[in-house]
Amino acid sequence: MSDAPDPATDVWFVYVLESLARPVTYVGITKDVDARLLQHNGERPGGARSTRAARPWRVARRLGPFASRGRAQEEEHRVKSLGREARLDEGEPA
Repeated sequence: MSDAPDPATDVWFVYVLESLARPVTYVGITKDVDARLLQHNGERPGGARSTRAARPWRVARRLGPFASRGRAQEEEHRVKSLGREARLDEGEPA
């Protein structure tokens, strides 16, 4: 067996959530966007405390995959610097 990372599972995504209850968004990174959405919506343990008040959420954008956590964090930072509308409407990342 090899200890090398599996490229199919060792990828990261940046995701933008849009609240269905309030005009707010949330930006994060994860390896599994669908599982993370369940956490943010309170259907699984976990999720950010800051997302509880605006439940339910939907995935508005998914960016990636990124080959490293660091690269995903760079993109997360870039997306977080955008306003709400740009986070939702912007084209694919550079």
